[in-house]
Amino acid sequence: MTQLPTAPGREWLLELRPRGPIALDSAASSSPRVAETIAHVGEEPVRCAIEVGHAMAVTITREIPVFGGGDGPFQMLRKGTESSTLRSLVLLAFPAAELQPITEEALEGDRDFVRRGIALDKVLRGIRLGHAGMAQAFLGACEDLVAGDRLADEMKAVSEDLFRYIDSFSDSMVVEFLAERDRWITSAAAARDETVRHVLSGDDIDVRAATSVLSYDLHRRHLALIAWVGRESEASDLGRVAAAELAACGATSTLMMPVGSSALWAWGVLPGSGPTATPSPAPVVRDTDVHVARGLPGRGVEGFRRSHQQAARAERLARLAGDRAARSTDYADVSAITLLAEDLPSARDFVARELGPLATRTSAMPTLRETLLRSRSVKHCAGSRARA
Repeated sequence: MTQLPTAPGREWLLELRPRGPIALDSAASSSPRVAETIAHVGEEPVRCAIEVGHAMAVTITREIPVFGGGDGPFQMLRKGTESSTLRSLVLLAFPAAELQPITEEALEGDRDFVRRGIALDKVLRGIRLGHAGMAQAFLGACEDLVAGDRLADEMKAVSEDLFRYIDSFSDSMVVEFLAERDRWITSAAAARDETVRHVLSGDDIDVRAATSVLSYDLHRRHLALIAWVGRESEASDLGRVAAAELAACGATSTLMMPVGSSALWAWGVLPGSGPTATPSPAPVVRDTDVHVARGLPGRGVEGFRRSHQQAARAERLARLAGDRAARSTDYADVSAITLLAEDLPSARDFVARELGPLATRTSAMPTLRETLLRSRSVKHCAGSRARA
């Protein structure tokens, strides 16, 4: 790669440094993207851009929750915010560089937003929030690194360059979003997606026609599960893991529906006539970090819908547990807890009211709570024996 001359007065961009320790291998962007940027500006400014891109993704998911939903969607969003920060860094330092403002990582995220059903106005708001975070970072660094006699002019120029950048970036994102939406709407996957969502919403449907579209018999007995990727797994693992789980439960046919790039909804037809009998799955040995939440079996369209709702409640509970969550979560095992998790503020109030100081997060409290629980259990058993 031919080294381009830094724009006059923009040498300060090569002095950018992250606020905290940032490893280059923690980047969400592609390796070629990172290497390309390092070749232009060096490693430390790239570390700074990785840090800024992460902060932008955090802000966007906090302000627009629809972009959230676990580590997979967050990393997809972060690919776009980080790669865009890397690209803007190069374009600010080297205006002569013949680079498009949009990156392939950002376009990949754009297509994912369509498949997840995120509206265009939300995407555009996310872009505005990202631009605000990027501008704050670059202008703040400019204020720290540029001499006072030329600071005002430099901040004005950087601000104008960033507005031009984000304007072109937004145009490209809108064009790709609309093109992907057209492709998605006309695809067979979209027809299945739409049919499943109508069933789950309780809409009045023609069950025979829906069965034909899905190639899956809605009249039968179903078990639903939801699978999602962990930190060390790939989306390509989802279908394989879901199929293995359903096969272990005895499923004779399956329906798989990707939800974005990091989650999967799945159903399997189970043998037998009992509407709610719980299957006893054989242990599934996994070589990948995929999490699964299962509902209870149910018959017909209502059972299809109810089993999915139960799996979704179990999934929500597992996601709340974070890194402590087991690889598999069965609704049958956590149904009572999921009811509490439906209203977290009330659940927290209940715990604080019942436990008082024992609910505090100090190092000694877990031991005290365990001791109290054992003491109450012993007294309960002794009282039972006395009454007997």
